[in-house]
Amino acid sequence: MQPLRSFASTDHFIAEIASPSIKPAYVLIGDEVFLYDRCRKAVLATLAPEETRDFSLHDLDLAETGIFEILDRAQTPSLMAPFQVLFVRNLKTLYGRGSKKEEFAAIDAYFRSPNPQALILFVADHLRIPTDLRKMDYQDKERYERIRETLGDWCGFVELARVDENDAIKWVTTTAESRNVKFDSDAARELVDALGADMMLIASEFEKLLLFVSAPGSASKVVILSEAKNPRISTEAPQHSTDITQIEIVISTEGGALAAAVGKSASLPTASAQPLTKNRVTLGDVETMVLAAKQRSLYELTDAISLRDRTRALLLLHGLLNASDGGEDAAIGHLYMLARTFRQMLIISEKNVRDPRAIWQVLWQGFRMPPFAAEDLIKQARRYKSRRELTRAIRLVARADLELRSSPANKLLVLERLILDLSTEPKPTTYDPSHQFAMEL
Repeated sequence: MQPLRSFASTDHFIAEIASPSIKPAYVLIGDEVFLYDRCRKAVLATLAPEETRDFSLHDLDLAETGIFEILDRAQTPSLMAPFQVLFVRNLKTLYGRGSKKEEFAAIDAYFRSPNPQALILFVADHLRIPTDLRKMDYQDKERYERIRETLGDWCGFVELARVDENDAIKWVTTTAESRNVKFDSDAARELVDALGADMMLIASEFEKLLLFVSAPGSASKVVILSEAKNPRISTEAPQHSTDITQIEIVISTEGGALAAAVGKSASLPTASAQPLTKNRVTLGDVETMVLAAKQRSLYELTDAISLRDRTRALLLLHGLLNASDGGEDAAIGHLYMLARTFRQMLIISEKNVRDPRAIWQVLWQGFRMPPFAAEDLIKQARRYKSRRELTRAIRLVARADLELRSSPANKLLVLERLILDLSTEPKPTTYDPSHQFAMEL
């Protein structure tokens, strides 16, 4: 794999810990879990082999264990393992309230004469480092500089920054090639875009896609059962998957006196012509297997609805149904997501949210959209002139949901009518004074 710019810091760290120029301590700074996991695995493989890991690996937390005890552990040689590795989380505790002069004095004293058979890894995952360092949050930048001022003289710094989208796409394609799987470029881009370049999610969905396309197909086994007057043919899966389709013929008589089983080998044109594995990930595979990719199509649908583009909205609806495993049977699930999206837009509109970063303050945990959809959803919410339009959309979705649960003759017709109603400019309605005003609402 060619070196990628987003992986440069971790690549340098992995090479350095395996060389004589290893430093006594490092600061893993940033909240990119995928890169942290990559560094941790490299440290364990190089410095803490499995046979001595129980005695050489220490996972410590500054919120529970003081820095004085941690430094004492690092300074004390172990009788059971030749090397000590200490992962120290919650580095932000050192930079809380108070001067912490004694703590930093102890750190300076240790690093003036460190134990050469110990490695301390401070984990500063409370900072978020963007792909472009110039866009780092001002508060995170201040914290970053303070850590550098206090630990920079003794520790190496490994920046676990967000991975660039282009680097993530290259990682997907090259990693797939190394495992003899072809990953189409448009499929890789869709995977990265749908997951917001979150490498931990990308790696997880990547493994799922490779399993999906690499699963061997099963050849079919044809069983012909011939009875006295009523022969029948049935198909069933073979016990052992082979390139040649097995045909088993069983002949029996009414009295059961004669039974013969003959196993023959024959090749069927349709079975032998198809490969057992596809070993290729296409855009359709990503849209089928990755939930976020399905959600992307849904947000494109709500975008067309908010723009009152009825033609595009209907095309997106059909594409969404064709990409679903259940087709029209998955309609209720799509209605749930539509209702959820309109509820999110209603809250965004009521709270007058303009910045995607403010969404996490108004939407609670479990009710938030994927990161890639935040900005688009704000734009869509602003296209609605009033709260009444959004509540109307929610009522229309609720009515369609009731129709679908009432076993309609044509589910597709219900969905198409819903999309047309949602994409149409609402007409002003006047209500006459009535005692049933609540029911009319």
